[in-house]
Amino acid sequence: MGISLKPQHLARYREIARLLMKYGRSDLVKSAGLEDALAEENAVAAEIGAPQAAQLADDLERMGPTFIKLGQLLSTRSDILPLPYTRALARLQDNVAPFPYEDVEEIVTSELGVRISKAFGSFERAPMAAASLGQVHRATLRDGRHIAVKVQRPHIRAQIVDDLDALSEVAELLDAHTLMGRRFQLSSMLQEFRKSLMRELDYRQEAQNLTTLRTNLAEFEHIVVPAPIDDYSTSRVLTMEYVHGVKVTTLSPVVRLELHGSALADELFRAYLKQTLVDGFFHADPHPGNVYITDDGRLALIDLGMVAHLNPALQDKLLRLLLAIGDGRSEQAAELAMAIGEQTEDFDETEFRRRVTDFVGRNQGLTAGEIQVGTNVMEIAKISSDCGVRVPSDLTMLGKALLNLDLVGRTLDPEFDPNDAIRRHAAEILRERVIKSMSPGAMFSSLIEMKDFVERFPGRANKIFDHVANNDLKITVDAFDELRLMEGLQKIANRITVGLILAALIVGASMLMRVDTDFRLFGYPGFAILFFLAAAGGGVVLMLNILFYDVSSRRRG
Repeated sequence: MGISLKPQHLARYREIARLLMKYGRSDLVKSAGLEDALAEENAVAAEIGAPQAAQLADDLERMGPTFIKLGQLLSTRSDILPLPYTRALARLQDNVAPFPYEDVEEIVTSELGVRISKAFGSFERAPMAAASLGQVHRATLRDGRHIAVKVQRPHIRAQIVDDLDALSEVAELLDAHTLMGRRFQLSSMLQEFRKSLMRELDYRQEAQNLTTLRTNLAEFEHIVVPAPIDDYSTSRVLTMEYVHGVKVTTLSPVVRLELHGSALADELFRAYLKQTLVDGFFHADPHPGNVYITDDGRLALIDLGMVAHLNPALQDKLLRLLLAIGDGRSEQAAELAMAIGEQTEDFDETEFRRRVTDFVGRNQGLTAGEIQVGTNVMEIAKISSDCGVRVPSDLTMLGKALLNLDLVGRTLDPEFDPNDAIRRHAAEILRERVIKSMSPGAMFSSLIEMKDFVERFPGRANKIFDHVANNDLKITVDAFDELRLMEGLQKIANRITVGLILAALIVGASMLMRVDTDFRLFGYPGFAILFFLAAAGGGVVLMLNILFYDVSSRRRG
């Protein structure tokens, strides 16, 4: 047996093994030794057959909150799952049955240190929404402000930690015994998933996310981010401003006519460009259920449990990649995609460039209503994975966010063109990036680095001169073809030597011209003429060698 079964995880081992068998990955079950976890259920699992992609979401929902969140993560990984499965998981609903109000009252009282009736002016017993990690109740503060209170499910943290432990053991086995595990480094991916889920379970982190995004998007007058109420928020209770409005997807055709849909879609897309390409901090789950139209016609972004970060280097490459795809520059798109990812041992550059060129060409034939930036990013991630380039998880999460953003944009304005929005706002984004790089903090950091360089330069220069004086200075050359390099250096040395010999012959001949001797050629001293002829012959041979050998070598290269 390939797995050391722990009694508390046995049920999860069975469920995971059955899931892999059901969806056609019995090879992973056997390679990892999970078939023993199924015991007598093996035959039943093998006979289930290949279901439709949509059934995967239902199966994960039945397995509980951890697997619902795992399905949401996998919906961003088009490099791991085929597109029909990622699209099915993108529709994974995080709506479950609410837990009793008695549990809500106990949790809120223990977290805030005061009874609900004392802390709030009113508190609705029935939740307005219930999800896998918690549920939201409408309430008011003592001063009359309308608020929303998110309360975490009882004992959910312990359940998730136990599920993650079981998943980690399975991931380690898959990494050790399967090609898929080694290729995608499932243990590392699961470790990132664990960190993300633990942050999502800490509502204080979500409160900080609300504050950060609210500050970053303050310049957008038509976008609202609810502010957290810090005095009423803890790790298991989050209190925030209540947004009066409706989901974008529930808008009636009459209401849509009254909205400035194109302006709202453009401002929302510009706000996401700023989040991703300037701030490096973005709301990673802007699905239509998390985007509201307020009563005064603005857009509200809610539920910031899932956020992501992009470093400045990735931001630059991503902006250039989006522009290259939009403008049809396939070669540059391929170069940037390779630079964004990490090339594995089985990287096939020829196939990669061919598929990127084909993809960019297909993208050029689409109309404005058919272009989806999120699909473009996820397709690039899929091509990269197939050809041996491991892309960062933040890129696939961004692709999923942009995919949802495309859907919201189309809902607000069916003719919205995201590629055109990128081109129109690219100059503004670059200007903001330059301004950010010239902030007092960045400039102070550069001054510190300059100070460090000036202080260390004399010592480093002395070390170099010492090595030169002691004749132990070494230069390492990392050449593409070392044999060819050495051959070239040897050829140069030989020609320099021949040139010096020819020069010596000419100088010697000139000196012998002054020596009077009976041996004469053409009326001149004979030895001088012989040296001149030898030098001329050597020069001709050297020129012919250069002309014929070097030219033919360049043609072969």
